[in-house]
Amino acid sequence: MYEAVKVALDPTPRQERLLEGHAGAARFAYNTMLSHIQSQLARGEKADWTMYAQRRWWNEWKNEIAPWWAEYSKEAYNSAFESLAAALKNHFDSKTGRRKGKRMGWPRFKSKRRSMLRFVYTTGSFGLIGGDPKALKLPRIGRVHCMENIARRVGDAKVVRMSVGRRAGRWYASLTVEREDKPVPCPPKGGSVGVDLGVKTLAALSDGTVFDNPRLLKRAHRKLGKAQKTLSRRNEGSNRWKEAELHLQRVHAHVASQRRDGLNKLTTMLAKTYSHISIEDLNVSGMVRNHSLAQAISDCGFRELCRQLEYKTARTGAKLHVVNRWYPSSKTCSNCGTVKGLFPF
Repeated sequence: MYEAVKVALDPTPRQERLLEGHAGAARFAYNTMLSHIQSQLARGEKADWTMYAQRRWWNEWKNEIAPWWAEYSKEAYNSAFESLAAALKNHFDSKTGRRKGKRMGWPRFKSKRRSMLRFVYTTGSFGLIGGDPKALKLPRIGRVHCMENIARRVGDAKVVRMSVGRRAGRWYASLTVEREDKPVPCPPKGGSVGVDLGVKTLAALSDGTVFDNPRLLKRAHRKLGKAQKTLSRRNEGSNRWKEAELHLQRVHAHVASQRRDGLNKLTTMLAKTYSHISIEDLNVSGMVRNHSLAQAISDCGFRELCRQLEYKTARTGAKLHVVNRWYPSSKTCSNCGTVKGLFPF
């Protein structure tokens, strides 16, 4: 069984420069390989865009196009090839109909200013450090201090992959760990419950418990507006513009963290209290097409709530039942069974 463990890093100024360098090297390799593949297709040649083909071409030409390549871990380049191969596969699968859903376009070049700084470790001696529970080992970077006890969170699991990225000015490491499958525990003794999601009230349970919608984005609207106004008045690319952009990112990140924390508390309570949980299969992508409610619906985090319930009920032994979205559960009287007419969210 695979799980994800995310931790905030606390790098030194030197380590932060190395992290930025690794992410920049990954971006350079991605753009170089995408340009090479596009050139092949433009000449009418057959382009082999698999990860292994990209790696072979890079090893053949890296000394000419990137003489500085040895300064960074090979994993930075491999993560770029893996990402580009996945993007191209999604594009061609979508074009031929093998991939369902929204049409996937041709991969774009990664901008130094706009793209997220990110790279991945999949091989080598990375991960936990024995006897140092609040640190991670990153090849070519060294020991990087963590903001919490990462060894306790990982436990006896095996770290198989580590993604390093920066969001809102802070570096994070996301570890993919492999654990042994544990026997399904006995379900909680709280009985069954139905969960009705909405905008005015985030969640209304069939036993009468109501969880109000905190409306975090609306509460931060004034602060966000001020930050966006400040950013719009700066010269794009200047140091003051970068400071204003970072401030805006941090405001958005704070709102997202508050929303995630509230949903975690709600879903943990449900998974540990009730043995059977029924929730509606909402069409969130269709709901946000209503422009008058799109922002309020997005602020609720319905999809994230359902995602958390899926893995938390599996851990506690509870059963999650997804009810068809066309079943009139909200409009059906629990006493007499009468189906009511339309009512607002």
